[in-house]
Amino acid sequence: MGLLVDGVWQDQWYDTKASGGRFVRSRTSFRDTITADGSSGWPAEAGRYHLYVSMACPWAHRALIFRKLKGLERIISTSTVDALMLDEGWTFSADNPDPLHDRTRMHQVYSAAEGTYSGRVTVPVLWDKRRSTIVNNESSELIRMFNSAFAAVAEGDDGIDYYPQALRAEIDAVNEPIYEHLNNGVYKCGFATSQAAYDEAVSALFETLFWLEERLANRQWLVGEVPTEADWRLFPTLLRFDAIYHGHFKCSIKRLSDLPNLWRYARRLRAWPGIESTIDLAHARSHYYGSHRSINPHGIVPPPPAIDWTPDD
Repeated sequence: MGLLVDGVWQDQWYDTKASGGRFVRSRTSFRDTITADGSSGWPAEAGRYHLYVSMACPWAHRALIFRKLKGLERIISTSTVDALMLDEGWTFSADNPDPLHDRTRMHQVYSAAEGTYSGRVTVPVLWDKRRSTIVNNESSELIRMFNSAFAAVAEGDDGIDYYPQALRAEIDAVNEPIYEHLNNGVYKCGFATSQAAYDEAVSALFETLFWLEERLANRQWLVGEVPTEADWRLFPTLLRFDAIYHGHFKCSIKRLSDLPNLWRYARRLRAWPGIESTIDLAHARSHYYGSHRSINPHGIVPPPPAIDWTPDD
């Protein structure tokens, strides 16, 4: 993991000294919006946009899920970076090429969009093939664009509005602690470099899991009668929890499969039509165990836990 400084790549891990050993995630930088009518300057058009993802990354997984659910697979093309992220960051290879400009490094995509860009090089990235630039690299905003802006050009939209007006306040209220303490919380545990920072993060993480376990005691979904954005923002983290975060990031107080309501819920989401095609846990495990050499210096990938994801309802 590195970053660009004035357009020049630097192999530099997160500096946690100033934060007392706490991992602090950088803000995303490209925040333009695609609208159905093009009033933002970025119209929703078939074939115009390209989505860069990693099959390991939970943030990119959100975008892939919404691309699938909203019938955008032939509308928005996609490509995948390699599993390992080492001194050059996210990379492409012959097996996973950059189909647009044959670049070999994801940081070259960022530099092509902004020659003096400074910041982390992350996925997902939505690229505009017409303007040759990045539209947006913030997953929470991309999924809302995919949910609504592309409706007129979608093929096979599932017909569900995952961010309905009547439920937005409740969805936002649920999203906030889930992002802070769970989606991002697993990284706060895994990348902590002091005992105090780790203890703080792991406590908040499991408090959030136990709150969700209670919330799901008498309901199928987090908000409303059908899945919403809140469910699909949570799912990629739950999917990776027992297979990766429990061991690799020391999120070890309980497994997801020890929490019956959350475990039932996660299996139900995985079984949702089309979702399995967005999942590659072997790729994800190769990335986490192989890339984070400050946590796992020799890059050894252990065998996966025996987990039965078959839903029971």
